[in-house]
Amino acid sequence: MLTITKRLEFDAGHRIPDHKSQCRNLHGHRYVLEITLQGEPVNRPGHSDHGMLMDFSEVKTIAKTHLVDRWDHGFLVYEGDSVIMPLLTQIPGHKTIVLPRIPTAENLVAIAFEILQPLYRDHYGSGLQLRRLRLYETPTCWADFEA
Repeated sequence: MLTITKRLEFDAGHRIPDHKSQCRNLHGHRYVLEITLQGEPVNRPGHSDHGMLMDFSEVKTIAKTHLVDRWDHGFLVYEGDSVIMPLLTQIPGHKTIVLPRIPTAENLVAIAFEILQPLYRDHYGSGLQLRRLRLYETPTCWADFEA
């Protein structure tokens, strides 16, 4: 099996409500998302994507449309964060992304996988699948979700 990887970046704020250290404070990150797809190259002579697993521009478009643009420059907040949720709802036009889990790197990459996995699955009828997502919270810290 072959794999390809596309890297995208976005900025977002969050906080970890019960964290014992600094991450309980409101702060932000320059997140980096690496999308790794696995499959066999398209075998349709004369087709634009012949010889590719998926055109990198399509990988990017799907991720941006369904995840990156939705989270970029937003505040990722846990729906159970009773301190911050009421404050965010009072800010007119604020880009608040309410999540069912605390926005740790581990939970964010799992949520991202849940969103993106069905969108890439068997895209060309060639067995394509989302193999791994890697989400960097900082240049030296990341979480992986693998199928």
